[in-house]
Amino acid sequence: MSSTDLILGAQIDVTAAADELVRGLMLQPWGQVSPSVYETGRLVTLAPWLVGHRDRVAYLTGTQRPDGAWGAPDGYALVPTLSATEALLSALIRGDDCGLAAEVLMEPAMRGLHALTRLLAEFEAARLPDTPAIEIIVMSLVALVNAHLDVLPGAGIERLPLPAGLNEAPLTMIRRRLESGETLPDKLMHALEVGGRSAAGAPAVWPTAAGTIGASPAATAAWLAVGDPPNPGDPARRHLEAVALRYGGPVPVGLPITVFERGWVLSWLVRAGIECHVPPEMPADLAAAIGPAGTPAGAGLPPDADTTSVALYALSLLGMPYEPESLRAFETPTHFCTWQGEEGASVSVNAHVLDAFGHFARTRPSRTEGYAAAIGKVAAWLRERQRADGSWDDRWHASPYYATVSCALALGEFGGAESRVAVRRAVRWTLDTQREDGSWGRWDGTAEETAYALQLLLLVGGDEPVTEAAARGYRYLRRVADPGEGPPLWHDKDLYVPVAVVRAAVLAALHLAQANPRVVEIACQG
Repeated sequence: MSSTDLILGAQIDVTAAADELVRGLMLQPWGQVSPSVYETGRLVTLAPWLVGHRDRVAYLTGTQRPDGAWGAPDGYALVPTLSATEALLSALIRGDDCGLAAEVLMEPAMRGLHALTRLLAEFEAARLPDTPAIEIIVMSLVALVNAHLDVLPGAGIERLPLPAGLNEAPLTMIRRRLESGETLPDKLMHALEVGGRSAAGAPAVWPTAAGTIGASPAATAAWLAVGDPPNPGDPARRHLEAVALRYGGPVPVGLPITVFERGWVLSWLVRAGIECHVPPEMPADLAAAIGPAGTPAGAGLPPDADTTSVALYALSLLGMPYEPESLRAFETPTHFCTWQGEEGASVSVNAHVLDAFGHFARTRPSRTEGYAAAIGKVAAWLRERQRADGSWDDRWHASPYYATVSCALALGEFGGAESRVAVRRAVRWTLDTQREDGSWGRWDGTAEETAYALQLLLLVGGDEPVTEAAARGYRYLRRVADPGEGPPLWHDKDLYVPVAVVRAAVLAALHLAQANPRVVEIACQG
């Protein structure tokens, strides 16, 4: 029986579903990530020789919205629409064998161009979503689309404008450094495709042992794009083929995500009190991945404070506390950065740092003094960034429910008495924003966001009137078709779903609800 069946059945066996989920992490060690319109579009352009080319084109045409765009509202459509439209134009101009007549392929391309004209007219650079490398991605793709318009007869569309405020200097610098053989910051490897022709065979860039560059199919394809298809034995080509075959053509925005996925899944499940079977290799692998500078989310990515702190927290929850000194590499005078040189700051990263320091200090009382200052600093920084309505928002997730549950749970457990008011305000915001059908969500109600709201209410709700709201949310979760197949909400170059992570969050919420007899009683009455 699948985890979905177990969740939807009349008798929910959360432990069995969690056991199955954890086993799946071992069976798919690269991770479980939804396909990406952005990344798939880049492979259509950069690697038409790669197995699954027709399927990638079909994926793009099949996921276009009725208005001609791709992706989510509120500016999130810009990057995937640029990528998909540019990819379709590339296929048309090259005359690719896509299984579609040229006039059939032209129709979604033209609709994409009209959508881009609208989207680009609406946004200034300051209003773009805070997704990784968005400014240089938009600039590079607008230039590619405009180059196609220069040679495409009868398009009837003027060259696309850039959003006001974008600066060409960063993209120019990246390309010059690639051409000169200089190394780039590790974080830029994930978006190497913005280098265009300068990325192809860049001498200072090398694939990992797994064959990936920057844990990104697009970055890997950009490095390979030097003319003829690469040798079949090339490690980077083998990596791309493995990813394309696994997904049936389209590809995800980031893979592998081994450490990230395992850390988040285990921390959601164990924090909620689910007693699932964790293979001993899994925490051993997590511990081995943490070096003096922390751990990356997966091979090809730089170490980051988010993955490092969640891995440390998961190990501590599992009874294997690991000294969190590696997090010091990310400490600033006021907070912890995701990585050195980060532009902006993340509340969810700092909430996870608070979890890691706080739980380690709790399990190792003799070490409490060594981390007290950092715990107090991070807690104060998080309280200062709570919005007036009681929520938080974040640069790594589109939904305020993810940021709010991260901050409220960390502050509720490790933030001290000074954080009680902030936690109560977060609870009140959550109660006030529940939808009529019992769900929660930024755009529509989703299982993922409802799971975050339920965890917040049932773990730190205190004496607030949470029971009725939790029962309604529990009833909603019982009705959803598949909690791991919701809309993409996590930030990367475009939005994505880390499927196993979302399923773990939902299982955690279900377990907490079922552990509360009054919640179950009210839910059954409904």
